[in-house]
Amino acid sequence: MVFSLHPTPQFEREDYISLNGEWDFGLSKAVPGVFKFSQNEERARNIQKKASYPKKITVPFCIESRLSGIGYTGFVNLVWYRKTVSLSPLGRRTVLHIGAADYLTSVIVNGRYIGRHRGGYTSFSFDITSAVTDGENEIFILCEDDCKNRFVPRGKQSERLKSHGCDYTRTTGIWQSVYIEYTPENYIADFRLYPDAENSQLGIELELGGKNNAQELRAEAFFEGRSVGKASAKTAENGKAELVLKLDETHIWQPGKGELYDLELQYGDDRVKSYFGLRNVSVDGYKFLVNGKSVFQRLVLDQGFYKDGIYTAADDGEIKRDIELAMSLGFNGARLHQKVFDPRYLYYCDILGYLVWGEYASWGFDISSKFGVQFFANEWREAVKRDFNHPSIIGWCPFNETWDYKKRPQYDKLISYIYELTKQLDPTRPCIDTSGNYHVKTDIYDIHDYNGDVEFFKHNFDKFSEGGELYEHVLVDNPGRQKYPGGIPVMVSEYGGIKWETDPDFKSWGYGESVNTPEEFAERYCGLTDALINNKNMCGFCYTQLYDIEQEQNGLFTYAREKKFSDEIYAKIKASNTQEAAIEK
Repeated sequence: MVFSLHPTPQFEREDYISLNGEWDFGLSKAVPGVFKFSQNEERARNIQKKASYPKKITVPFCIESRLSGIGYTGFVNLVWYRKTVSLSPLGRRTVLHIGAADYLTSVIVNGRYIGRHRGGYTSFSFDITSAVTDGENEIFILCEDDCKNRFVPRGKQSERLKSHGCDYTRTTGIWQSVYIEYTPENYIADFRLYPDAENSQLGIELELGGKNNAQELRAEAFFEGRSVGKASAKTAENGKAELVLKLDETHIWQPGKGELYDLELQYGDDRVKSYFGLRNVSVDGYKFLVNGKSVFQRLVLDQGFYKDGIYTAADDGEIKRDIELAMSLGFNGARLHQKVFDPRYLYYCDILGYLVWGEYASWGFDISSKFGVQFFANEWREAVKRDFNHPSIIGWCPFNETWDYKKRPQYDKLISYIYELTKQLDPTRPCIDTSGNYHVKTDIYDIHDYNGDVEFFKHNFDKFSEGGELYEHVLVDNPGRQKYPGGIPVMVSEYGGIKWETDPDFKSWGYGESVNTPEEFAERYCGLTDALINNKNMCGFCYTQLYDIEQEQNGLFTYAREKKFSDEIYAKIKASNTQEAAIEK
């Protein structure tokens, strides 16, 4: 079965049914200037009544992908899915989970309208208990999308018919796992984990559902199979509870070594399996700290695209391979760029000790409008809430390169509000308000610089290392924006983008001038990287990018994740990445 493993390893119940695999399917191609999002139940019902199902689709792959069995890449506004599922509720709650579906999703079960979710990148669920029966049940899912709508974040999905530049094939409809889960009437609705390595303990905040909140709550931690701590409490009447779980053994989660504890939570008859890592992050002057130690972030840009699945990896092996490829070259983490990644990707980051920034797909969103906050805030809140417990996530970045939207400048209050919201949702991690430009309020000041002239690149950043002003080409070209305020960490979170084409007849795209030989690639890569890692006031870099994507040919590997260079070239890249950073000395 496609993706039969549990989709959310940090919130796992044994009693679940994967709905991945074959569904009946239909679509409506886009009609320019006519499409409007469904705002009510009536429209969703009318679409279902008229729906035909001429195709089969393999969920959770989007219709544009080869793995879906369809591979249609034209503009589509409406897609719908139907599946008959055998269920045995036996008096239990029945919950339908959808990992992600782009963009507006409505669900109808056995003819009963269940609800709607807005947002193309975040996970959501519906309680369908009242609509299901013992035996066969029909589930209908409707997805509506429009990547040209100014309040629909599209990330790196092309707004044109074809891919171009650094925008790629679109994703329409379901693209993460769908499953059904049974729970008791009284259940664990959510929980947040607060690791405390200094005191060797774990703080747990829980939200509880059901009618009887007086049942006992238990938590137990395990390390390598042995019990290392227990805690219990009676729940409060308002459906919230807190536990402090003291640990008998202290194992620190750190870069390259994801020491994880297993965690079991029990609330009455409800049992949830999870895990955690003892890890904290902070900033101190120019330094970025992991567990109180200065760590230089050796990151690579990962856009989360796959040749056959587009937004969705074929299997866990494909997910894990990208992390292992990056680590093989000496990277200790990644910017998860313009996309909210699958929880199973984050699971392997947690296991391997791989540092990542949680980002959102902000491109295409109108950042000039004061009305945008009502849309963006809800979707971003869901992303932070879902991924809060992952030790691999070391920071948040809601926006990327907030260029003027159709000649209208960014609405600074929107950027500031989302930053403040992020800090309220998660006070334990730093937040970069908008990566690259234009900063309003941020914990780390990051910049993007694709200059390929090594000497010029090094000269400009050397000034900052010597106590001078931070060079930022975006502000040179766009004066009047906020400059580096001083006193906070600085990193170059996009650079390089060196184009090297394995097929000279392919019309490709990349940043700046191409190199002529693999040796020239290595020379430029190492020169640019050395300039950053040896800068005593830099806390990290992020190279663009790990692999080629369609026409963008600046990856360290091909789109199929095959080698582009000899082992000797890769050895030079790794040596540059892994040298001790000036800020770590």
